Amino acid sequence: MSDIFRLDRGAGVLLDAAGRRFDAVERQWHRESAPPGVAALETVNVLDAVTWLQRASGEPVRVPIGVIGPRDASEAQLAAALAVGELLARCGLLVVCGGRQGVMQAVAEGVARNGGVTIGMLPDADPSYGNRHLTAVLATGIGEARNALIARAALCLVAIGDSYGTLSEVALGRQFGKLVVGLEGAARVDGVVHVGTPQDAVEHVARHVLRID
Repeated sequence: MSDIFRLDRGAGVLLDAAGRRFDAVERQWHRESAPPGVAALETVNVLDAVTWLQRASGEPVRVPIGVIGPRDASEAQLAAALAVGELLARCGLLVVCGGRQGVMQAVAEGVARNGGVTIGMLPDADPSYGNRHLTAVLATGIGEARNALIARAALCLVAIGDSYGTLSEVALGRQFGKLVVGLEGAARVDGVVHVGTPQDAVEHVARHVLRID
């Protein structure tokens, strides 16, 4: 299926390349007669379509996107996390992460730069351990068991890099049936969709939000 969509912002109509109309309440595509003047509708890509859903449809997805990765991250991983955060925030998608440093801090910074919301789910009982870019801090006090909470709470996961803790989140995400998108050395686990760039990663997330993956 093509990632080209047609959008009537005034009428709140989003159509895919096959002419199906998106129901923002159910997050389902329905085959129905195209509205009059469909040829004149605005052509948008998948990120534009999700941005409309989140910011203008009146029915945004309120489940956050999980972004996971190691505290001891490489420069390339930090740059990727920053870019992923920026792109998710521009789309109006919420983010949940582990709340500490490394990939977690970089993604939260990217989100904050673009006015988005990041929930940090700390392993610690002390909220002061959360990085300064978080919008909200949940100090769980349950140690690495909080990895299961992130994997369960997220709509899907973006894994940037790898570590034992990150691997556990990836494995739990797959066990819970979640989409996991990996880049910059993410674990080679069955079912993980590996991509080359932050843009690719967020486009996969957007397809998942729109239920076209």
